[in-house]
Amino acid sequence: MIRPALRLALAALLLLAGAVSALAQSFDTRAGAAYVYDQTTGTVLLAKNADEPLPPASMSKLMTLYMAFEAIADGRLDIDERLPVSEHAMSFGGSTMFLDTTDRVRVEDLLRGIVVLSGNDACVVIAEALSPDGTEAGFARMMTERGRDLGLTQSTFVNSSGWPAAGHRMSMRDLGILADRLITDYPTFYPLFAEETFEFDNRAPQNVSNRNPLLGLGIGADGLKTGHTQEAGYGLVGSAKQGDRRIVFVITGLDSQQARAEEAERIVNWAFRQFTEVDILRAGTRIADAEVWMGEAPLVDLVAAEDLSLLVPVLDAGSLQAEVVYDGPIEAPIADGDRIADLVIRLDDLPETRVPLVAGSAVPRGGFQARLTVAADVLLGKWQDRRAPEAPATDDGA
Repeated sequence: MIRPALRLALAALLLLAGAVSALAQSFDTRAGAAYVYDQTTGTVLLAKNADEPLPPASMSKLMTLYMAFEAIADGRLDIDERLPVSEHAMSFGGSTMFLDTTDRVRVEDLLRGIVVLSGNDACVVIAEALSPDGTEAGFARMMTERGRDLGLTQSTFVNSSGWPAAGHRMSMRDLGILADRLITDYPTFYPLFAEETFEFDNRAPQNVSNRNPLLGLGIGADGLKTGHTQEAGYGLVGSAKQGDRRIVFVITGLDSQQARAEEAERIVNWAFRQFTEVDILRAGTRIADAEVWMGEAPLVDLVAAEDLSLLVPVLDAGSLQAEVVYDGPIEAPIADGDRIADLVIRLDDLPETRVPLVAGSAVPRGGFQARLTVAADVLLGKWQDRRAPEAPATDDGA
């Protein structure tokens, strides 16, 4: 038996809704595609063409870096190991470390060369070292497979650097997911992304600066990677932390470095200034009760299994609704702490939030008397259904 959803007017939610005003306005970005994610609360703040596979340019180097960090963590690669440079790696133009085939380069320098200098040659050196067949193409296939494991459903890699190539594509959401994983999975390596300069052997004095335009502005920006090709336009995968909140954002399709810098700063300011985190519930708070079938008690308390904080617009909260959903009545026995329902909270222009609700106490299966009472109630209900008079016919004048 499915019990209809129980709609609630939680006091905390009503207070929150009353403290702010009506309809939320969407952020209008000039980027062709964008994705903004509040990492602290898991809230997607903006998704514009976020699932469309697009040429990612050098932003796809983040996948090469993720796989390099992973290889170091599991012992397949050592940070002090020196890797050879192939003719293929040396042949790349664009942003490079100016490596040649006489070099054997430390892995740490290669990582900095990718992060700070966007070195295409450095990517290929790492790729060939980790590839199952020693080729960049083999590593690209590994990138695609590993990306699927990470949830990058709209990403296909043809090379390790983002060099323009048919079929080399990533969605902005995938880039956001990847950035989130880099920050979360490899916190010891993440400070590399905040480095503003890296000089390798004095080879490229014109290419020593990180292209991330937000570093050093004092707005909490500390990563991750820029990208630019003629096809992709100017893009940036960025992250910033202010107080206890961190955001990750991705933009692409801008027409200049200046437009990229301006739009990135606009997004950071919007995300931090226009949204605030509000504590809504504490774990153990009683939310409602649910009907019990064949139990010693007819009802069981539903309590929040975890704390809940919501990210809400500072000025415009919009329409806020809360709903408890469960399949019921819930058959006994029920153990204390069993998850038996969800609290679903919806706020205009933001994705719904689900909070697990658990049993506040155990409800053993009822004895003979409880089962007899239930059986009597069922029989009485059927008897009343049979005696209910049919609705009188009506004449609608037809």
